[in-house]
Amino acid sequence: MAAKLWASPTVVPTLSYEDVPAAVEFLTRAFGFRERANARLTGHGSVLAWMEVGDALITLSTSGGHDRTSPRIAGAITQSLKVYVDGIDQHFARAKAAGATIISEPSDKFWGGRTYEAKDLEGHYWEFSERGRELDSTEWKLPPGLKMGA
Repeated sequence: MAAKLWASPTVVPTLSYEDVPAAVEFLTRAFGFRERANARLTGHGSVLAWMEVGDALITLSTSGGHDRTSPRIAGAITQSLKVYVDGIDQHFARAKAAGATIISEPSDKFWGGRTYEAKDLEGHYWEFSERGRELDSTEWKLPPGLKMGA
């Protein structure tokens, strides 16, 4: 019998949280992520969990492991992730209602995208973008002061 394989995207970022179970609950409620609940590991004072969003996978780990730190502990943004979603305005309303810290409301961008930015309960920075709107770079409508190339 062949072994059942773990579905793995090409890149899997890791985010550190002081409270991984609370982060799992928040990311599920606010942003619609799904935990691979059968894979959560707990022990030695730490928690490791995996969250799915679309075809992506994000690892959540307890702050301090492998010298990773939550933005709450660092007092600064330690990374940012861009996530493509369907229905950006509905996604924004859900995140706002769930208590996400809104950095910017949904707006149309020069590259054709429609995005909003938010922070989660520990200060991780997220940009959400409407899937299927971004234009080829030859179609961008650059604002004054920006140009293509070096």
